[in-house]
Amino acid sequence: MTQPYSYRDDPQVPAFDDSAPIAVMDAECAICSWGARMIHRLDHSCRVRICPVQSDLGAAFLRHYGLRPNDPTSWLYLDAGRAHVDFEAVIQAGQSFGGWGSMVRVLRLCPRFLRDWLYQRLARNRYRVFGRADMCALPDPEFRKRLMR
Repeated sequence: MTQPYSYRDDPQVPAFDDSAPIAVMDAECAICSWGARMIHRLDHSCRVRICPVQSDLGAAFLRHYGLRPNDPTSWLYLDAGRAHVDFEAVIQAGQSFGGWGSMVRVLRLCPRFLRDWLYQRLARNRYRVFGRADMCALPDPEFRKRLMR
């Protein structure tokens, strides 16, 4: 995508602590809310923070990487200043958790063009197939500590 930490030079991206990985996802999507809960369960280090696309920071990240914050069909994972999108983001996040999280590597068995095609079909139909959910309304106080707003 771009150089590591390129968002640091973008005046449109608000300053934030980038010392730990960040998952940027749609806070209104039921499957993204499920994904956020899985991050919370699988990331035993409690390092990964979750940034809703609907926040100023989340929208700025998407714009910086050429994605659409008003139609957030992409999942973005930032780790060590490097951006990963869609299923590649899921794979990178899962690998960083280890254990059960690393099982997502099975996605690499599919050629990238097929993974990208499948991800886009899933993302475009996410509300119709999975419905809506408000990840920011989840009651778990430990989960809420991970949310960046």
